[in-house]
Amino acid sequence: MEIVDSQFPGHVYLELRYLLTESFDDERYNYVQYDNGLYLFLECDYRHGPANLTDNSGKSALSIDMVLCVRCLSWPPQAADWLTRQRNCDWPDSVTVDRVVGNGCDFVQVAHRQCRHDEWMDTCQWRLSFSRAEIVLINSWSPVQQIVYHILRVFVKSE
Repeated sequence: MEIVDSQFPGHVYLELRYLLTESFDDERYNYVQYDNGLYLFLECDYRHGPANLTDNSGKSALSIDMVLCVRCLSWPPQAADWLTRQRNCDWPDSVTVDRVVGNGCDFVQVAHRQCRHDEWMDTCQWRLSFSRAEIVLINSWSPVQQIVYHILRVFVKSE
């Protein structure tokens, strides 16, 4: 797939570009190029933000949202400026930055709030998700920093 910018930062379209197939005879990959204009979308009966299914059946004490994503193993060009941004207090260090970038990112199917009235954009727009990066960054903090972060999250969500 090719990442195609939308007019809204952090939101893209995933254009289908190639179909890769593995040839077991010669251990090579073959590809077929798609026609332009084919975009990835997932059909879902119920969606709340990026969550596709919500299990509130009462069988569990937990409410579960399932978020389908497309994994991108490389760092997206839309986030290239993060690599060269000025680092205050030398954080994160270069090793942590390399780990973050090495994890890539994910795409979750959710349109920008201004695009939800348009059926095509609402269906085909994806948001960049850096959840994996956030975990690496939080794990680079000291235990006290992690505790303060979680306390602040609870406070912000309750207010």
